[in-house]
Amino acid sequence: MKKSRLNLFRVTSMTISILGVIMIVATVLLFAYLGFDKISQGISSGVDSGSAYDDLAALNSDYSTLKIQYDSIKKDINQGSSDKLKKAYIAAELELVKTKSAIDDVDSALSTGKSDSIVNERINIAKDQLQVAKQSLSDLRSQM
Repeated sequence: MKKSRLNLFRVTSMTISILGVIMIVATVLLFAYLGFDKISQGISSGVDSGSAYDDLAALNSDYSTLKIQYDSIKKDINQGSSDKLKKAYIAAELELVKTKSAIDDVDSALSTGKSDSIVNERINIAKDQLQVAKQSLSDLRSQM
């Protein structure tokens, strides 16, 4: 009887010890997985924002080119064009200002670390606004 109880106690102790070790190992593995996941998310986020910075650079480049074109037309319009053409230029230049504002919004979202969806949304808005400004310039040239 004593031997049976002693055996039962040993088996129970051993089982509890094994379960404790398994729980400790599982906890360590869980924390290792969470740490690895957090690190890989940070790397992925860095890659995504790198692409967004490339888009921002392209937008700034396109804006600079467009601004130069607007400035060259401005000289022609200011040299004695009709009031109607001057008003059309002002309306077109307003679209250029909106484009610069949209690009600045993208820059702001990137510098403050906004989420990828917000940054991508602002990039798309800036691209659309850039197309509107290009179309306004084209319309203005056709009126000249």
